Amino acid sequence: MVIRCVWEHNGEDTLLYSDNFPGAYTRGETKEIAMQKMEGELISFLRWARAAIPTEWEVEIVQEKESSLQISDADSDVLFDSEKRPLCQEDYLFLKEITLKSAADFQKLYDAIPDKNKSVLQKRKTFYGLTPATAQEMYDHTKGVNSYYFEEIGVDADHEGSILECRKRGFALLEKTEGYLDNPVFHGSYGEDWTLLKLFRRFLWHDRIHAKAMYRMAKKTFPGQKIADVFRFDG
Repeated sequence: MVIRCVWEHNGEDTLLYSDNFPGAYTRGETKEIAMQKMEGELISFLRWARAAIPTEWEVEIVQEKESSLQISDADSDVLFDSEKRPLCQEDYLFLKEITLKSAADFQKLYDAIPDKNKSVLQKRKTFYGLTPATAQEMYDHTKGVNSYYFEEIGVDADHEGSILECRKRGFALLEKTEGYLDNPVFHGSYGEDWTLLKLFRRFLWHDRIHAKAMYRMAKKTFPGQKIADVFRFDG
């Protein structure tokens, strides 16, 4: 199988995204390091998605974006060429289903943390402020982008309630918007372009970043306690 990848980078510092498996990504100090990680990332992602795992892999760079953003902190503004096409109803429903599964699984992981406000992690400064260190901070941050992402494509959403509840409400509002399956390009905040397909990818990617951080934090903070590997990071 060919893994089509979009390479976003600031100098050598790299974010590598799978184009055909939205949400799967790797990071690395160089493109080569990120490419070497991609097979393991895809296996983890496909196990989480309950999808078939190919026996052979080939990584192909299909798009490149040189960025001025802090890629090392997962800052990103790339719009994939493939994210500009119209959607059929079947594609929309599939992507909606997996994006809601991601939110539900993020909730399961958060619920499994014994103490939501305990962490051994040290905070560090990033472009968006201090990194979230506790499960509560990671959950609030990840849920908090709901209104931002939907508003970038013209949907007046909120981030009240659980991560799954507010995401469901966002999609319900989207589905009342005429022509949403046409997938128009929106010129959003900070000079960044968005589409509905990008919104799906950004939700899946952002969930995965912070789920991985939460899972790793929990294993270090609560040694000896079994933390459910909901996203299949360990296989």
